[in-house]
Order: sequence, then C-alpha cells, then structure tokens
Amino acid sequence: MSIEIKVPAMGESVTEATIARWLKREGDSVKKDEPIVELETDKVSVEVPSPAAGVLEYINVQQGGTVSVGTILGAVAEGAAAAAKPVKAEAKPAAPAVTAPPPPPSVRRIAEEEKLDTAKIAGSGKHGQVTKTDALAALESARVSAPPKAPAAPSGPRARAEREERVPMTRLRKTIALRLKESQDIAAQLTTFNEVDMSHVMALRSTYKDSFEKKHGTKLGFMGFFVKACIAALKEIPAINAEIDGDDVVYKNYYDIGVAVSTERGLVVPVVRDADSASLAGVEKQINEFAVRARDNKLKLEELLGGTFTITNGGVFGSLMSTPILNMPQTGILGMHKIQNRPVAIGDKVEIRPMMYLALSYDHRLVDGREAVTFLVRVKENLEDPQRLLLDV
Repeated sequence: MSIEIKVPAMGESVTEATIARWLKREGDSVKKDEPIVELETDKVSVEVPSPAAGVLEYINVQQGGTVSVGTILGAVAEGAAAAAKPVKAEAKPAAPAVTAPPPPPSVRRIAEEEKLDTAKIAGSGKHGQVTKTDALAALESARVSAPPKAPAAPSGPRARAEREERVPMTRLRKTIALRLKESQDIAAQLTTFNEVDMSHVMALRSTYKDSFEKKHGTKLGFMGFFVKACIAALKEIPAINAEIDGDDVVYKNYYDIGVAVSTERGLVVPVVRDADSASLAGVEKQINEFAVRARDNKLKLEELLGGTFTITNGGVFGSLMSTPILNMPQTGILGMHKIQNRPVAIGDKVEIRPMMYLALSYDHRLVDGREAVTFLVRVKENLEDPQRLLLDV
C-alpha cells in the first residue's frame, strides 16, 4: 500500500519551505520514523520522517523545489522489500488551476504601511501567493531611486571563473540577509557601550562550578548570569522589553530571552521562555540544550519564535567589540565580548582585571539615550556585584 509523504505543519508563521535534500533515493528501503527528506524554512531546517517501513516509491518534488504545508513530497510503499524495484505511480495528481490566494496578514501589513501594490508583485509562494520575502524584496527594489554607479557584480564571463565556486544561497541565509537589511531600514538603531569587571562572576563560577554541575547536571557558564542581569535591568527599563506595532507600543510583562547560537547553516536564536521565573540552573540547562540541538539541527520552530530581548556572544570567537543588529521587532539586543585582562584604576591603584566590553543596540524610536545608558549601567552593576541579583536590589 502506498502512503503519501506530506509537508507537516511547521508553525503558524511558516507556510512554505524549500527541499534542502532528499536523504533517500527512489527504491531505497526506509524504516518507520526514519528521516527521509530535509526541508529548510526561513527559520530552521526540519526533517520529515517516513510514515511507514518499506521502500521510497517515488519523489514528487526534487531538491530545491518550494513546497507548502500539505504538499505531497512523495510516497512510501509500505512493507515492500528492500530489493524491490520502486513502483512508479501511474499518474501523479495534477494541481488544480487556481488563482493566486490573497497574501497572508504579515504581507498585508507591510503593503499597507509601505503602500505596496501586491497585485504587481510576482509571488513565489504556492499558486503565485505573495510571501513576506517577496514583499520585502519588492520594497527594497522600490527604495532604489537611482541606478547604482557600478554594478554589484560584473556582467558576462568572469575573469577567474575557473578558480571560483558558485553555490546558491540557502533559504535560511537569504532570510537572514533580508531581515538584517529590514532591521536597518526600519529601526533607528543606535549602540551604546560600557565595560564590566568580570572578577566576581568568574570567582563565583570557579568556586561553585563543580558542585553546581554535580547537583544540576549542567555546566555553570556565563550566559545565565547575563540573562538574569538583563532581566533585572529590563524590569527597570520596560521600553527595552517592548515593540512598536503600527502606532502602538506593546509593553511585554514577560521575559522571553533569545540567545543567539551560531551554526554551520547560520545564526539561530532559540528563546528561553519566562526566563525571569526560572532558576539560574534552569536557564543554564536550557541554553546548553539549545546549543547542542542547534549544532545537530534539532531545534523546533516554536523554540525560535517570540523573543522579547536578545543576547549575542561574539566573545566566543574572540570579538573584542561589535555593534549587534536588532532582532526585529525587538527594541534591544546585548552584545557580549571577549574577556580580556586589562589595567584598570581601582581607587588610587592600577590593577589587572578581567574586563569585557558590552554593547547595547537599541531602537531610538522607542528607547531614549538615557534609558539605554541606564539599562547598560544596571547590567554592569548586576554582574560586578552578583549578590544584587540574589537580593533583588
């Protein structure tokens, strides 16, 4: 019996995906729930499992194809022997002729705010539907009022083409590029800097790291301290835990902290939900799990949605200072950097201390400079005196 392989639901904000690669070929034997095809959305990669044990009977959409939720990707011949010749379907059902459906709410919002005519945009979605990516691309194109002075890339044959490698951008990388540009185009981004003496946090970590791991089953890192320090500061400066929605400001009375994780596929930002009510051990455990599953491409889509504030750590790669870009529609992102021994004035003496530069990028449309500086000072104070977090002062 043939059992169809369909694109699963991938979250309410995701309606389409790209076939990244087939993990099996037509005629290959498969086990029930064995990953059979990998889909790539604009947020995360998803492996679709085989619905039954048998043989991959046919592939309906090849690598690189765009599919939507419910699309038939292929079929498995249930119970067929591994050596069996794959049976081709006599006829694959043809898609009914339909007109392009109306654009989804997120596209309508962009169209209304930017006065875009979606009827003039060539949609790349199912049945020609205009996607958010299409709308953003059209918006970017419309903003170019004059032709560039020089083409971005040379036309015609490239002089050293034989020594170059050309590969198509992945869907995730395209989306990252579009969203970073969208963030810069929409928000009035500004960055303020400070530095923090990490002596006390490092001493605390050194003293308790073994007993902490033994009791909680997870390593004690620095990120948990930063999450807690930021939450305390966000409670004092609520504008940095808010977003602009049309003509309204939405203040969020919950703290879902995104932690940027770098993978081979690109940057992903899993979210620690209700991080204010979690213990330090709970935060550390969640972050460590995210890091492992991000490397193995096992993050779930819902784990990447809806953060209220983001923390990114360029220090793990040796970065001394940077200006992080906002993760829209959030109004703040904290950049951590490398801990470096530097001479600092302590009273009337100069001492060598482990110092880290901090960078807060914020949306100046909503957050004033005073609020941004105050936030960063509070984070610094909380980290230089960790007992403040315990005493809530």
